[in-house]
Amino acid sequence: RARRNPTIGFTLEFTVELLKKRKNTATMMSNMMLAQLLQDMQDPEMMREAAKLQQDPAFQARMNQVMANPQFQQHMEKQKEALKDEKKVKELEESMRGRIEEGNKELEEFKKRSAELEAQEDAAKAEGGVQTAAGVVPKKKNQKPKTSSKKKGKKNRK
Repeated sequence: RARRNPTIGFTLEFTVELLKKRKNTATMMSNMMLAQLLQDMQDPEMMREAAKLQQDPAFQARMNQVMANPQFQQHMEKQKEALKDEKKVKELEESMRGRIEEGNKELEEFKKRSAELEAQEDAAKAEGGVQTAAGVVPKKKNQKPKTSSKKKGKKNRK
């Protein structure tokens, strides 16, 4: 199978499970995406793709647009100020370590659950299941073929 970034393709079932388990799914997602980003940064293929993207004129134009945004500039100024305070930097580092640790756990759980769901789908397909928007639905055994409700051989009489 092709290698894919698991943080992009959430299944509906897994997303519902996340919502049931956790009220702050946005934090969980950002922690998991942070963990995935750090893993991706260790992958030479991903870094080559990132370097190609940075050379793209459309990407460069978009980045210049983002950097020219006054809100972005204000945010960056606040970050610069925050980084001058050593106590604040230590707090941020500790917070980031915790988020990465939590994100790694969540990412592993997601990968495990995704593998389980893919195995279920593969098994259902092997048994002749039908792909639907909700997933693979197994065909019912000994199901009679559907026939027209009109009786054959009789014509409409006036």
